[in-house]
Amino acid sequence: MDLAYDLDHLIESRKLRDLVRKMPVLSTHLLSNHRELRLAHLALGFISMGYVWQEGQHAPAEILPKALAWPFWLISRRLCLPPILTYADCVLANWKLKDPSGEMEAGNMDLIFSFPGGESCRGFFIVSQLVEMAASSGITGVLEVMHATKISDLIGIQKGLAKVTQSLKKMKETFKLMHNHVDPTVFHGKLRIFLSGWRDNPLLPRGLLYEGVSDEPIFISGGSAAQSSAIQCFDALLCIQHEDETGAFLTRMRDYMPPAHRHLIEALSVGPYLRDFIQSHPSPDLCQAYKSCVSALVDLRNYHLNTVTKYIIVPGNKNRALGCPFRGVCTALDKTGAGGSVIMVFLKSVRNNTQKAQILRRPVVSREAEM
Repeated sequence: MDLAYDLDHLIESRKLRDLVRKMPVLSTHLLSNHRELRLAHLALGFISMGYVWQEGQHAPAEILPKALAWPFWLISRRLCLPPILTYADCVLANWKLKDPSGEMEAGNMDLIFSFPGGESCRGFFIVSQLVEMAASSGITGVLEVMHATKISDLIGIQKGLAKVTQSLKKMKETFKLMHNHVDPTVFHGKLRIFLSGWRDNPLLPRGLLYEGVSDEPIFISGGSAAQSSAIQCFDALLCIQHEDETGAFLTRMRDYMPPAHRHLIEALSVGPYLRDFIQSHPSPDLCQAYKSCVSALVDLRNYHLNTVTKYIIVPGNKNRALGCPFRGVCTALDKTGAGGSVIMVFLKSVRNNTQKAQILRRPVVSREAEM
């Protein structure tokens, strides 16, 4: 744990790899409950990312030493998570209260573990956590809509959708805090590399070898907002269809979520289908509640697109204009999300698919049936 707590200093002083190589193989048998396992996964995820990317883009490690790889693999199997730092680790689990008796708000929250990047690193993870907190009331609304749909309670569906809509609007407003707390140059130049995985990554085209686990390299995606359980829950509730490569990528990202989160999304995905229910019930108020909810999700995704442009695309273009010595690699990374997606194409696809869901087509009902 000492390595994890001092990680940013050890990375910047280029001492982490030497210390990891001297470590004994960590034992996992004393970890007895879910909380301890999640903390261990978080710590090993941070240390592993620091080890692989200590030298930045210059020389990523191609082998994760057994001292890290073996316990990380065992813990990951128990949690049904991949052996890499996931969104569920660095955003959902990587926070603590400065004053345990105080409120969960930005001023009273701090990171458990950190990468180089100072306040920008802290701001990136804390604001992301606050956005997820803003989603919590929306998840409650999702459950209310699910129940109301099963019993054909139109008013209950409207109230639940209103709760989801307000949650999505709050998520967008909270997301704006990123611009106050995260410097784009610091994020792009220091922090982003530590979120990169070893699948579809030009810096590690042969993946990463987990020493003592496998004789062949393993390909795993890095942390990505596509791994947000909340956003995929909203998609599933609203019956937003993501197909082809976009849909396949989002479905694969569910493997990076805690099992309970994954199961909720799967339960929403098998019905009863809200969109079909709304199209079969001639209620203007219900239709409008659905459209307002979809519109709020479109707005959030548009804002995400603008933020990615500011923090990834624009700094990347500046680096290339200044003659970055790793121009070819930088270009590939700037086009590629931490999860391995072609980032702008992917984000525009999910936004466009969300917009399409605003079009509701009612079944034709005869006048005799209406009477």
